[in-house]
Order: sequence, then structure tokens, then C-alpha cells
Amino acid sequence: MTINFCKVKILLLSAIAYTGNPGAAFSQEKNSDGIEMVNIPSGFFYMGSNGLKENFDEKPIHKVNLTNAFKVSATEITNKQYEEFDPGHRKYRGRNGFSNDDDEAVVYVSWDDAIAYCKWLSKKEGKTYRLPTEAEWEYACRANTYSTFSNGDKLPANVLKWQDKPESISVQKLTVKKSKPNGFGLYDMHGNVEEWCMDWYGPYKKESIENPGGYASGNYKVTRGGSHNNFMNSLRSANRSGLIPADRNYLTGFRIVEVTYSTKQYYSEENTVQLNQQNVSQTAFKWVPNNQPVFLEPIEYIKSPDCETQPNLYAHNHCPAITWCKNGDLLAIWFSTESEFGTEMAIWASRLRAGQKDWDKASLFYKVPDRNMTGSSLFYDKESGTLFHMNGMSPSGWWKNMALVLRTSNDNGATWSKSNIIAPEHSQRHQVIAGMFKNKQGWLVQACDAGPGVADGSALYISKDQGRSWSDPAETKEMPLFEAGKTGGSIAGIHAGVVELKNGDLMALGRGNDIENPDGVKKMPLSISKDGGKTWSYHASEFPPISGGQRLVFMRLKEGPLLVVSFSHHPLRSVGDKAGMMLNGEKVYGIFAAISYDDGKTWPVKKLLSDGQHRFMDGGAWTGNFIMDETHSEPRGYFAGTQSPDGMIHIISSKNHYRFNLKWLETTQKINQSK
Repeated sequence: MTINFCKVKILLLSAIAYTGNPGAAFSQEKNSDGIEMVNIPSGFFYMGSNGLKENFDEKPIHKVNLTNAFKVSATEITNKQYEEFDPGHRKYRGRNGFSNDDDEAVVYVSWDDAIAYCKWLSKKEGKTYRLPTEAEWEYACRANTYSTFSNGDKLPANVLKWQDKPESISVQKLTVKKSKPNGFGLYDMHGNVEEWCMDWYGPYKKESIENPGGYASGNYKVTRGGSHNNFMNSLRSANRSGLIPADRNYLTGFRIVEVTYSTKQYYSEENTVQLNQQNVSQTAFKWVPNNQPVFLEPIEYIKSPDCETQPNLYAHNHCPAITWCKNGDLLAIWFSTESEFGTEMAIWASRLRAGQKDWDKASLFYKVPDRNMTGSSLFYDKESGTLFHMNGMSPSGWWKNMALVLRTSNDNGATWSKSNIIAPEHSQRHQVIAGMFKNKQGWLVQACDAGPGVADGSALYISKDQGRSWSDPAETKEMPLFEAGKTGGSIAGIHAGVVELKNGDLMALGRGNDIENPDGVKKMPLSISKDGGKTWSYHASEFPPISGGQRLVFMRLKEGPLLVVSFSHHPLRSVGDKAGMMLNGEKVYGIFAAISYDDGKTWPVKKLLSDGQHRFMDGGAWTGNFIMDETHSEPRGYFAGTQSPDGMIHIISSKNHYRFNLKWLETTQKINQSK
């Protein structure tokens, strides 16, 4: 299921409507398991909101008629209640510090776990228990209100559980029934733990509906209510979220309903096909190598879609990945967001189709609803004909604790498999970096940032079975000392590029954790692993260090040499003689490419990534405008790279696409004259 962002309209309105049974008194009773069940009267309400931008999926407001009374558990299901069904769940008590006590809301339960509990309880009680539908949940939450929250437009302080700083995870007590009930007598509907619903996630329709049960199929199950350590915006009555059904995390639990009726699955799965998946050729392309030096004029690969309404792309487009496809296309993806801490972050894509001069306009590629999606990787495995897409997925806003999600395509990206959570623990060492590759043993190798800090280094994930299972080979996850002569379980530098050497060792370069060379000059760190990523040794490279808004590319070319694409300096941190670098006796500034023919021992070819033509360009993201000429190129940007079978090297920054070949790098080469 995909969302057409172009069919979204910004309205500065709030819903004012009438629900059935205003002021109806609530009553409750306990079942034989001691679960308090609250009677919810039948009635109608107006579902959704005219939300702005990231809340586009709450529109349109539509009338929902619930013709039957039902019962809802007064609280979320607790550890004690759930573990009567599954005693083995006790192993999750207190994981990462959360939900230790009997009367705290159960977490680390998947959608299937919650469904299994409902089936067990139904059989035990001789009644029909299930998860609430999304409509039942919002109706019960609102309790005849249309304010932001069921108790008004602001939550009381005693309800808040680290809503102000969700980028810094704080352990919170999840004890149920500590807040005042809403108008129906339900507790903790806003922000104790997020709650699974029955429905597959999908867009609302404008038509009035009766007893809706959601979509017949989809990719994500709806979750509601927001959680501790989540943004206030996610706690609103109308807010919609979703998760991959297999996800178990420290934010999500559930409550149950007791019903005597059936609902209707009123929509089939959305079949909107995004532009990047439309009319994708399945004809194998005949790549023709060019043995002449080639440097093509840079072009922009991020182009706003045709849209009469807003929002389309957010202003911040960054962190790309790129691959070539068997049909001759190039496929690029990146995140688009207002804030890198935001749950609005989505992965967008564009396609440069074989034989075309310009990239397609941008279209949505991947989005788990209301989740931060920082970090993407694309890789085409020519042996199997499989495209791999790996992405990070946070359960809340920031990228500190992410799961790793993998999808595959065998038709050049026209269709993709369902999301497979291949590293299910939402934790560190999971922020994906572009640059997946396949080693000589046929293993897939993927680098990830080891933590959210600028000095946390990078980690590896390796799959020995074509992506079905992955593991982190590091012997220790403790933060090492990134110093020359030391060893540790992480790569020095975040956003690392990794290659396999001819002898099977791994070599990596990264940003930060700079290491002094024998002359006392700080250089980009170089890491070597002789045991498949279990341990790394640290050295000073000969390259200048890079910093904020900069990410390098490190890859092996099909001709054999190693390629580094990086920066001469950081424009905001280097002044005077420290700015730029000397190439062939000339001071140059910005992107340079370097070639090694001896597996990184020496780098005899270094060249500014420019054809010398004067251009005024926009780098997007953190880069902004810059001049490209004989001595200047792009000063900042997050790079990703691929080399197509015709030998062309494709480097994308946060907005621009550079195309050149090895022959061009080797022609009129500019040899570094300084140490």
C-alpha cells in the first residue's frame, strides 16, 4: 500500500461535530480474569482531523456509525494478565528498563502475539475478544469529544512520559490506571503505551461508513494512542500510526474489546502505483563500455513531483542511496523530512531510465506510518538478479533505537517484497549507511552507524544466506578507543565506507574519530579487520578528515582499483591554510576522487571532481549553493555511489548526480604533492 502525497491538502481547520449518546454514563464489570471491561454505547462520530503536513493521513474527516454497543478493557493488558497466557514472556520484563511490574502495560508483543492472546481469552471465557478496530479505538478514545485529547487541548503533566525530549530515551513506569479516565471510563488512552488495532493501515475515504473493519490487506497494522518517549503530536485522539505486524518493541502493547457482532472490511488494499514503479522495463539492457575519458555535466536527481496541492517533498532531502538495475535504469532513494528527529520522515525515490537524459520526478518509495526512517541502502546483485533495499526504522522519532528492515525486488524495482525485520531489536548499531556489497564468499555486507553520536563509529551486518538472516560479527559492542595501535569491535568513524581487500581483509574509512599521523596531523581514520569484522585495528589514513554534512564513498571498481570520493576540508571548520588541499601544486576545494591500485597502500591518483566549467549549483540539504569551476567543487553532501556495467561511476550527493569513468580520473591526473 502506498500513499499519493499529491492528493493531500493543507487546511487550517478543526473538526466540530456531534457524536451519538452525548454524556452517556459508563459502566464497567470484571471478567473471570479480573480484567475490567467498560461498556461503550453505540453511536456515531466524525473520524479524523484536518491535520497539517505529517498528519495528512487523518484526512478526510468522515462520519462513522457504530451500530452496536461493545466493551473495551479499562486499561491496557498488563504483564500479569498477558503472562497467564504466555508465561515465557517474562523474559521481556525490564528489557531496556521498561515494564518490570505485574501492573505495568505489557510491551514487546507483536500483532500476532496480541491476536493469539485474544483467541486464548475468548476460548477460556466463552466470549468473543479481539483487538479494537481503528474506528472503535478512536470512538472510545474521544468519548464524545473533538478536542486534541479526550480531556481537552492539553494533557496534564502527570500523564506525560518524556514527551518533550524523545530524542533521548528515558525509562518510564508504565503502570496502568494512574491517569484520570476519559468520559467513557477508559484509562491511559494518551501515551502510556501505543496500542495495536485490528486494521491494516490505509487511507481514509470521504464517504460515511458503518461498523468499519479496515482494509482487507496491507503492509502495516494500525497502532493508536502514542507512547512514552514519543512526540506529543503522536498522542492525539486522531493520530494514526502503523507498524510491521512482526514488530516487538518497548513502546507498543494493546487493549482488548469484547463484541457480539462482526465488522466489515470496507476497502481493498490501495493499489496506487508510484512513479518509480510505473512502466518499469523488464528488458535486459546492453551496456556498452566507453574506453574514452568521460565526465558528464552534473544533473539534479531530486525533482519535486507534479502537484497541485501540498505537501509534496519536504524541504530537507538527504542521506541517499543508489544502484544500477538490469534494465539499464538507475534507481536513487533518499529521506525527505522536516526534521531528522521527525516521524514524518519518508523514503522517496527517482529513476533515471535507460536512454533518458533526466531523472523522473520524485515519488514515494517506502514509509512505515508515523516512524522515523533514517538510513537507506540499495544494492543490485547481478548473480541472483535481486535488488536489495535495507532501511532503518525507529519506533518513535529519533534514530537512536532502530530495527533493520529488508525488502527485495526481482523485477528492477517494479514491485517489492513485504518488509522483513531482519534485526528486530530497536537498538543502536542499526542506522543504515549506503554501500552494501557482496564479498568473494558471496556474503552480503552492510555498514551501519554504531550509535547516534558523532564519535560512535560504525558497525557491520553480514548475511551468509542471500539476505535471509543477518548478524553483527563484532566480538564486543563496547565503545572502543579509536586510537592508532588500538583494536575494537567497531569501525572508526560514522557513515563508514567499507571494501574487501584482495586478501579477504576488510578496510573502512569514516567520518570523525580522527587519528593523528606520525607528524601529529589529524587524518581521516582507517580501520582494518582481518577476521571478518569481529575486531578492527585503527590507523591514520592520508586523507583529510571530514565532518558535519559530509559523507564519503569507498568502493571497489570493476576494473580492480579502489575508489574514494571525499572532501578536501570542511567549509565551516577549516580556515586559512587548513582549507582545501594541494593537487598537482594547485589549491583545490570540495569533492575529490582518489584511486589506489595496491589495495589502499598508496593513492597516486587524486583529482577534483570538476570538469573546470563555471557553474552556480545547489547542493540541497546542508550544502546550499556553491560554485563549481577549475578549483572548486561541491563542499558538502552525503554521497552514495555505484558503478554500472559500462564502467560509468555514478556519485550522488544530497541533490546532484555526478557521472565519470576511471579513464577520466586517470587522464591529466593531478597527483597530490603534499603530505
